[in-house]
Amino acid sequence: MNYDVKNIVDGPKDGKKVFRKLGTCSRTFFYILNREFGYLKELEERASDTLAGGIMQQGHQCGMLWGASLAVGAEAYRKCKDQNQAIKVAINATQKVMVSFSNREHTINCREITRCNFSSKLSMAKYFFSGRFLHCFYLAEKWAPEAVKSAMDGLSGIQKNDSEMCISCASEVAEKMGASKEEVVMVSGFAGGLGLCGAACGALAAAVWMKSLKWCREVAKKTSMTNPYSKNSLDIFYKATNSKILCSEIIGREFKSIQDHTSFIKNGGCERLIETLSKY
Repeated sequence: MNYDVKNIVDGPKDGKKVFRKLGTCSRTFFYILNREFGYLKELEERASDTLAGGIMQQGHQCGMLWGASLAVGAEAYRKCKDQNQAIKVAINATQKVMVSFSNREHTINCREITRCNFSSKLSMAKYFFSGRFLHCFYLAEKWAPEAVKSAMDGLSGIQKNDSEMCISCASEVAEKMGASKEEVVMVSGFAGGLGLCGAACGALAAAVWMKSLKWCREVAKKTSMTNPYSKNSLDIFYKATNSKILCSEIIGREFKSIQDHTSFIKNGGCERLIETLSKY
């Protein structure tokens, strides 16, 4: 699949405006990329509020990355001929997006970007009164064109005859939670701590988003950032992992490739955690 990849300077230039309107970094980039692909998803975008601040404001991977990955997954679902191919493309495209983001910020973690611990009222106050929050708005403005370009670059790598088995831990959780085929692929880029980078658990992020989606279907219009369903998933996760959240710490290593991750999950890796997240 080929895209008319724009020059960076010609990409979306309203990142700051969209961020101010929508309120969270994750929803902002889910929306911006969906808009570029021509398929807006208001409910799913609102549900992504819970991924802001590094998964429910835990300070891990920036919500812009989670939102962008969801949009990439949705586009991969539309463009690929089968689920294996779509999952592979979504993970590859997520990796491209993450490289782009890291090149600009030199980190992927919310806490390092914002210099804020969102669980602390004092730190939150400092974040706003110091004006540090403006950095996130400027980042949205500057990175939006690069995010779109890197996503399209990643999605352009679709091979017509590529149907090799490809499994995502995040997709496994979503499927067990009753996700649609599209939703299963949408979260697939979360695999291995988002694009296999070994950071905060992608299976957790998938469960948090799925629970948020359920809550959004029941509660109209309100932000889903602190919804109780997702909070419950986070609490259960921490109990199951003895408060570990990084993929590389939970499994004791990092994944070398998509095939490595697929083999790990196929052979029962993280099976208990996946089952636990999908049940509650």
